[in-house]
Amino acid sequence: MIMYQRLIIFCAFCAIVVGLDVAQAIEKQGPCEQITAACKDAGFVQGGARTGNGIMVDCIVPIMQGKAQPRKAGKPLPQVDPQLVEACRTRNPSFGQAKIPLSDAGDQSFPAIPPPAAAMESKPLHKTKGSANHPNVVFILTDDLSLNLVQFMPHVLKMQKEGVTFSNYFVTDSLCCPSRSSIFTGRFPHDTGVFKNTGNDGGYLVFRNRGLEQVTFATALSADEYRTAMLGKYLNGYQPAVHPAAPGWTSWAVAGNGYPGFNYNMRQDSKVVRYGHEPTDYLTDVLSTLAVRFIKESADAPFLIEIATFAPHAPYTPAPRDADAFPGLRAPRTLAFNAAPDANAPKWLREIPPLTDAEMTGIDRDFRKRAQSVLAVDKMIGELQAAVAAIGQDKNTYFIFSSDNGYHMGEHRLRPGKMTAFDSDIHVPLIFMGPGVAAGRVIDEVVENIDLCPTFTALAGAVDPVNVDGHSLVPLLNGQEFAGWRTAALIEHHGPLRNRADPDAPAFRSGNPTTYEAIRTRTSIYVEYASGEKEYHDLVVDPYELRNTFSSLPGEEKTLLHAVLDSIKNCHDAKSCWAAGHATLNTTRNR
Repeated sequence: MIMYQRLIIFCAFCAIVVGLDVAQAIEKQGPCEQITAACKDAGFVQGGARTGNGIMVDCIVPIMQGKAQPRKAGKPLPQVDPQLVEACRTRNPSFGQAKIPLSDAGDQSFPAIPPPAAAMESKPLHKTKGSANHPNVVFILTDDLSLNLVQFMPHVLKMQKEGVTFSNYFVTDSLCCPSRSSIFTGRFPHDTGVFKNTGNDGGYLVFRNRGLEQVTFATALSADEYRTAMLGKYLNGYQPAVHPAAPGWTSWAVAGNGYPGFNYNMRQDSKVVRYGHEPTDYLTDVLSTLAVRFIKESADAPFLIEIATFAPHAPYTPAPRDADAFPGLRAPRTLAFNAAPDANAPKWLREIPPLTDAEMTGIDRDFRKRAQSVLAVDKMIGELQAAVAAIGQDKNTYFIFSSDNGYHMGEHRLRPGKMTAFDSDIHVPLIFMGPGVAAGRVIDEVVENIDLCPTFTALAGAVDPVNVDGHSLVPLLNGQEFAGWRTAALIEHHGPLRNRADPDAPAFRSGNPTTYEAIRTRTSIYVEYASGEKEYHDLVVDPYELRNTFSSLPGEEKTLLHAVLDSIKNCHDAKSCWAAGHATLNTTRNR
C-alpha cells in the first residue's frame, strides 16, 4: 500500500514537471506561433480551406482581422487572448492579413483590407476570383540555368512558340537564396534582408526568422483556396531532417543537398525520405513523379505547383540515360570567352589571368554535362504537360519556365561561376504559356524576378502579400499596349563570399566581386561597387561587355545614373519601386 501511494505521488510529480515543461515551451513560442498552435488544436489544418477547416482562411485571418469566419467554416474559432493578437500584430504586421472573399464572409460590418495598387491594376487573364474554376499555375524553376542552355530543351523551345518570351528578364542577384527570396515575396534583397546563402544576411534561417514565409505567393494563393505544392530546392540552409514545411504549401517535398542528383534526403510533408544511387533515385525524375501525382490529385481544385530542380547546378549530374548525349559539344566561344579585361575594368576582374588549355578543356566538359542535365528537366516538362492534359486542364493552366540565376563559363576569363553583374549571370530565361497568352510573342520590356509573385497572385485573382516591390506582368501577357513600363531593373549583391561550406562558394578565379548595386536597362548596365569603382557598358555597341566606358560619360549623365540607382535601391513598396524604375537614361551618347 505504501509503495502504491509513493507511485501515485511520483506520477503526480512527473505530471507537474511535464506540465511545467509544456508551459515553458509554449511561453518560448512567439505570439503568432501561439495563435497558429491554437488554431491547430481547434482542428484547423493546412490546405483545409475547401472543407471549411483551413488554418489560414478559416482561423488565423478572422482572429487577426477581428472578422467573423467564412460562412462555410466547419469549426468554431478558438478563444485567443486579445493581448496575444496585439502582440502578434506588433511582431509581424503581415501575419494573417490575407483577404477573406466577400462571398464567404459571415459579417460585413468590417471593411475589407484594400489590395496594393499593383494588385488593383492587374486582372486575371482567364478566370476571375469566385468563378468555379480558377486557372492553375505550373512554375518550373531551374538552378543556374543560363540562356545558352535553352537550345537543348525541345519542350521549352515549344513553349516559346506557343507562348511569350521575355527577352529582358533579370534577377535581383545572381545567387540562389537572394534570387529565390525575391521570387517568393516579390521584394528586392534590400527589403527581404537576404543577400547571401549563409550568415547573418542570407540563407533559409534569415528568410524564416524575418517572417518572410508568411508573405509569399504560396500563402496568398492558399488563402484563396488553391492547393499548392513546393517540390525540389527551397532555400539554402534548409535541412529536411530538421526544418518543417513552410506555411502556405499544401504539399511539401523538399530536398537538402540535392546537387549531386543522388543520395539525398527529402522531407515529404511530415516524413523524411532517403533516396539512394539507383537510376530511379535521380532527383529530377523523382520530382517529376511527385509533381505528376500532385497534379492528378488536384483534378477538382485549382492548384499552383513550383518544381525547383537542382539541375543544372554543379556538379552538373545528368540522368544516367543522358550521360552520353551531345558528344564533342563545347562551351560557346563568344567574343567574351577568355577576353582580357580592359584597363578600366574593376580591380577584382583585372586580377584574373587567362584561361589555360586544361581549364578550357574542363569548361567544355562541364558545359556538355550541363546540357546533358537539362534533358531530364525538359523531359519533366513534357510529363507535367501530359498530366495537366489528362485531368482536362490543359486549356486552364499556365506554364512558366525560368532560372534563379545565370552562369558564366569562360567569359571574361572567369572560371565557371556567377554573382557578377554581367549578362551571363543576371539575364535568364522567362517563358509563359497558357490561356490568353499570344503564341510566339517576344516582349522586350524590362522585367525582373520580383514581378513573379504579383503575377501569380493576379493570375489566381488573389491578393498580393504586403509590401511587394514588383509589378504584375499580366498586362504584358494579355497583349495590352502598356505605355510607361519600367525602364531599369535593380541588381544587388553582397560580397565577396568567404564561406567554403556554401554550395555556391566561388571556385578559384571564378569571380567573387565585392559588394555592388547595378541598374540594367534594355541597352545598358551601370554598376557601383562598394570599393568606389564604377562600371558602364553600352550594350548596343558593346554587347559582350568588354569595355568599361564610365569615365568617358558626361558629368550630368554620371550624376543621373547615380541618382536613379540610389532611388531604386532605397525604394520599399510597389508604388515607390515602380516610380523609381521609370528613369529616362541617355544610353546612346557614346555610340
